[in-house]
Amino acid sequence: MTLSMRNQFPGTVTSVTAGEAMASVKVRLAGGQDITAAITADAVKELGLAKGSAVTALVKATEVALATGPVEGISIRNQLAGSVTEVATGGAMGSVKVSVEGGELTAAITKDAVEDLGLHAGTSVVALIKSTEISLASA
Repeated sequence: MTLSMRNQFPGTVTSVTAGEAMASVKVRLAGGQDITAAITADAVKELGLAKGSAVTALVKATEVALATGPVEGISIRNQLAGSVTEVATGGAMGSVKVSVEGGELTAAITKDAVEDLGLHAGTSVVALIKSTEISLASA
């Protein structure tokens, strides 16, 4: 199967906390960062996820926000530090490629945001990804 999601990160499940409907799954990415995915309890069962399971974290580019430094006081715990490698902008939107430890991700953000943040190759950024925007696939 081919996916349009370019943001795919291999990792290992470090913990699963399941509730009646949803589960919180913590994953250590191959690059050493920790992320949390909020997925359905059914998905945990169907994928057979448990501590030690190999997974691939999937994130749509439109679900990645960028900041020019760590952001405190928000509920977004998935903050991956990196550096901009490429910026392409059109009339309304921009595609920003970011190198992070162990991989690369793409953020699709507005052209205004690219300009307001002064993003260009070499800019240090932090990718912000809500746990509900991370899907997991068994590896």
